[in-house]
Amino acid sequence: MSHTTLISVAELAQHLDDPAFVIFDCRHDLANPEFGSKAYAQSHIPSALFAHLDRDLAAPLTGRNGRHPLPDPKIFAAWLARMGVSNDKQVVGYDNAGGVYASRLWWMLRWAGLRNAAVLDGGWQAWLAAGQAVSTEVRAPMAANFTVAIAQSPVDAQYVKEHLQSPDMVLIDARANDRFHGRNETIDPVGGHIPGARNRFFKDNLTPQGFFKSPAQLREDFKPFVGNATPQKIVSQCGSGVTACHNLLAMEIAGLTGGRLYPGSWSEWIADPSRPRAS
Repeated sequence: MSHTTLISVAELAQHLDDPAFVIFDCRHDLANPEFGSKAYAQSHIPSALFAHLDRDLAAPLTGRNGRHPLPDPKIFAAWLARMGVSNDKQVVGYDNAGGVYASRLWWMLRWAGLRNAAVLDGGWQAWLAAGQAVSTEVRAPMAANFTVAIAQSPVDAQYVKEHLQSPDMVLIDARANDRFHGRNETIDPVGGHIPGARNRFFKDNLTPQGFFKSPAQLREDFKPFVGNATPQKIVSQCGSGVTACHNLLAMEIAGLTGGRLYPGSWSEWIADPSRPRAS
């Protein structure tokens, strides 16, 4: 059975020694970029490899391409191959932040053409709560071959700007409501949001226990945003194209397939002062 959105702790525990599975620990802290690698060294799910948000799931910064720009697909594919990911593997990502960073990996794998990508529902906390095994062993991956087949291109700043007043785009911002309105901005140098964007905080996709809500509940939750539009008109963004992937994963769980990512998001948008802003 392939997993294309979520996988449970119980299901993943049955595949720790399965050569068809590749597991990535995606833990990260935006305020402390080395948190994840240190946490991984202390303990992780057995056989898991580590994926660093800044180094493995993003490209170098230029000052104008946002805080977590997408890497060149060929560079990403080469990293996947070095980590033992081939096109027929089942990949699972997890973190300790409700699936935020694992969903970035999930989206990038789908973007690169690998559909058997999933996020561990409940993440690291659920794994520990279930009493599952942990390890400090750092496994050396066996190199594989991975061929990129871009499934759907993300949108860029020019696309967003050209469609600000168009019914062909529904822009959803995944940041917390205060940051969306330009209050308590501690990450980006300018507060506010892209004009016309609507706010859907990514944490609203989760239950109080940290698991994703049911498909039916997520469909209901996204109704006010999607409305009568087709999901393909949805463009998801946030501060830097990370939590936006959480909303896209939630939509996929809900059966609302086809939403697109604006990877540069707010941090790229504000790099050009000529682009309009709202608060």
